[in-house]
Amino acid sequence: METQEAIQELNFDAYSDIELMKLHDELLRKVQVLQTENSMFEMYLSRVVPLKESERQDNQATNEQEQQQNTRRDKKKKGEKQKEQEKPILLTLEQKSEIATRELEELKDEIETSKEEWAKIMDTCKAELEEVDIRISESKKAMYEFKRDIVTQAINQRTGKVMAERVVRYFEDKIRSKDAIIEKLRLKNVTLKVHKNKLHLQLKQKEEMGEVLHAIDFDQLQIENKQYLQKIEERNKELLKLKMTAGNTVQILNRYKKKLQTVSAESMRLSQEIQQRQDLLDKLNQEEHKVTDEKSKQDKKNQWLVHQIEEYRAPDVLSYVIAKASQSDLEKKVRVWERKAEIASMQANRHVY
Repeated sequence: METQEAIQELNFDAYSDIELMKLHDELLRKVQVLQTENSMFEMYLSRVVPLKESERQDNQATNEQEQQQNTRRDKKKKGEKQKEQEKPILLTLEQKSEIATRELEELKDEIETSKEEWAKIMDTCKAELEEVDIRISESKKAMYEFKRDIVTQAINQRTGKVMAERVVRYFEDKIRSKDAIIEKLRLKNVTLKVHKNKLHLQLKQKEEMGEVLHAIDFDQLQIENKQYLQKIEERNKELLKLKMTAGNTVQILNRYKKKLQTVSAESMRLSQEIQQRQDLLDKLNQEEHKVTDEKSKQDKKNQWLVHQIEEYRAPDVLSYVIAKASQSDLEKKVRVWERKAEIASMQANRHVY
């Protein structure tokens, strides 16, 4: 009611969009808190004073009607007068704290009860799984023995078919072994029943002779029982720690295995790259030797050319002119003789034909 009156007194037109969004988020948060408190109070009320189904439906109907009326009243103008409503009785902080504490204790008790129930269910499931594993192993063993004794060894070499006598004998042996197991279990069951009857008889005798037992002995047994329970709890804690340590060790081992695989792959890659670089280095060394040899040869040739250039002497102009004229005369004679040779060859060819 106070929240509704505060909302009605607000002037929403004076707020900006950002302020309205902040106000909206704050109101939603308050509503969530109130819903959580209401759900806790309903749980407490249903546990302490359980309502009937009809009363709950009537309360829900009245609540819906009140909500509809409140929404209609909110839509009216601000100037209209509202009807006076009776203020509800509110809980104090101490009462709310006490209710929350009781509900927390109740929730803890329910959690512990659920844990115990689920622990029993888990033990039952584990026992069933172990039984299934045993049956699966027995079935696999029987299948292996059947294949070994019948499928592979009981085949007739002439016809290529399985001999019926071997199959019948195999199943008869299996039935006899099962009968022996049944008889053994029956005897064990009888023995257990006899032992159970003895224990019942001893328990009955102890109950009849309970007056002889002293309270000190019972207290001593309780103390020893507590001590053993504490030791068992300590051993369970140590076992849990060891399991956690083993799990962490396995995780670390797997992480290092992955890291080792990564490092091994990187090492192989680096080895290949080193081999490639080594081959390239050998090739470069060979080329360097070749270049060095070629350089030495070119140096010798260069020195020889330099020596020839240094010892070169240019001839006289007159000697050059005479040599050039002699060369041109010789070239003319060569051309004349070549022409004569062609004519002679042509004449020779005509005489032949």
